[in-house]
Amino acid sequence: MCMREFSDEFLDEYLTAEIPEVLGSVGCYRIEGRGAQLFSESSGDHFCIRGLPLIGVLAALREQGALLP
Repeated sequence: MCMREFSDEFLDEYLTAEIPEVLGSVGCYRIEGRGAQLFSESSGDHFCIRGLPLIGVLAALREQGALLP
């Protein structure tokens, strides 16, 4: 994740519009919503960016027998 440069005005408007939702999300940016506007680029696993390495969690659950292989 690489944050882009933005004005204080943009940040104020973003926070006004997104609080309290962003306070309940990992990183306080909600990449699946308006938070995408905060960044100039991203790379890597989308699930990790959103706060949970879902593919790894699912594999671990299969290994433990909690999910069918």
